Amino acid sequence: MSDGSITAADQLGAGTPATTSPHVDAGDAGYSKDLKSRHINMIAIGGAIGTGLFLGAGGRLADAGPSLAIAYAVCGVFAFFVVRALGELILYRPSSGAFVSYAREFMGEKGAFAAGWLYFLNWSTTAIADITAAATYAHFWGMFSDIPQWVLALIALAVVLTANLISVKYFGEMEFWFAIIKVAALVAFMLIGIFLVVTQHPVDGHTPGLSTVSDTGVFPVGTLPMLLVIQGVVFAYASVELCGVAAGETENPEKIMPRAINSIMWRVGLFYVGSVVLLAMLLPYTAYSGDQSPFVTVMDKLGVPGAAGVMNLVVLTAALSSLNSGLYSTGRILRSMALSGSAPRFTGLMNKGQVPYGGILLTAGFGVLGVGLNYVVPGQAFEIVLNFASIGILGTWGMIMLCSLAFWYRSQHGRVTRPAYRLPWAPYTQIVTLLFLVGVAFLMWWGGGVGRTTVTLVPLIAAALVGGWFLVRGRVREMARARQDA
Repeated sequence: MSDGSITAADQLGAGTPATTSPHVDAGDAGYSKDLKSRHINMIAIGGAIGTGLFLGAGGRLADAGPSLAIAYAVCGVFAFFVVRALGELILYRPSSGAFVSYAREFMGEKGAFAAGWLYFLNWSTTAIADITAAATYAHFWGMFSDIPQWVLALIALAVVLTANLISVKYFGEMEFWFAIIKVAALVAFMLIGIFLVVTQHPVDGHTPGLSTVSDTGVFPVGTLPMLLVIQGVVFAYASVELCGVAAGETENPEKIMPRAINSIMWRVGLFYVGSVVLLAMLLPYTAYSGDQSPFVTVMDKLGVPGAAGVMNLVVLTAALSSLNSGLYSTGRILRSMALSGSAPRFTGLMNKGQVPYGGILLTAGFGVLGVGLNYVVPGQAFEIVLNFASIGILGTWGMIMLCSLAFWYRSQHGRVTRPAYRLPWAPYTQIVTLLFLVGVAFLMWWGGGVGRTTVTLVPLIAAALVGGWFLVRGRVREMARARQDA
């Protein structure tokens, strides 16, 4: 079709009768279908542009230099494979439980339990990273400089939690405008950056251009630092799967989702890789630090009155947007799990606005722990939770690819029919992506420090998942029997 959309009839190969999934997820019932095409498209953009770029790129540029652009490009390809695999499953059967629902269908309740709690680990720690980032950004302004970081983190959590509990329509509108602000700011920054490079206008006494990179080289401190920052780069792409969760609350996902997912790839190339290349050309990599957004650094050194403050407001918006998305998605995932017995019962509760507030409050509760972390170690809070979030992300992406692999395997035996919108080069794409994720975990360990400590804790996380399963398996089986008898 000329508009790039896929209708229900187009999903299947020519001459192949349409088939539907025999699996019915109880967690899909009760939601309103209030998310429109513009919401989904901007949620997809917002998922690909977040705290990992706006704040994390500063420290990673300082560590790896211009080679960071290569790391973003490589990780971006695998992020696209993950979201494209999820897109194929969405076209097969849209679900607010997303990959947890697919894990339940293709890997059983044990797989769904592991997938859901790994995702919760991802977003509960990402929420801490987001409120830490928001507090860090707020300290840029003098009026907030004397307020303790933990107080600002608590305020950020309270504001976003309140907004998230109203309704999905309100969430969609917030994310739509958050994404508009982020995209507009990045486009404006890139236009300014291109102008500065072309005209060679000095930035803090430095003449921008290709010479900024050639003087130090693409790998000024070697290739190893570039490899070691990859786990942080993976964190930057952590929200790309969010549009899969949102698919369960939109009408006509078969038309909306392919367009939104396909657009992620060029956005990644333009916003992530393009922004890092520009940053590397505008100032030497040593001018950046993890304490400040690199975009704010450039504007600050450019000396334009108020420009740094405006950009700082934008990156603050990005942090709040990411937090908003995390509360939204974990609420839906936990409800899907609760209605199968693998999460606490209260996480399955919904309010009058058809919002699963129980799961949202549980995630926010972990955010409160993050407030405490900001009180105890304000200078290290972001890096600590970044590493734990990365483990959750690797686990989540791994489960998506395993579900995709199981789906492909069943299709080869005629048990399901793949939609026309497919992950290309299956099953090799899934296998290579899984190997990449294992490689990232190894790099985290190899890099030492907090990353090694985090990977060392993986057996404890696995033990917690096994122990948790034994605690809930009786209730899971009981609820499964009740559904079958109904």
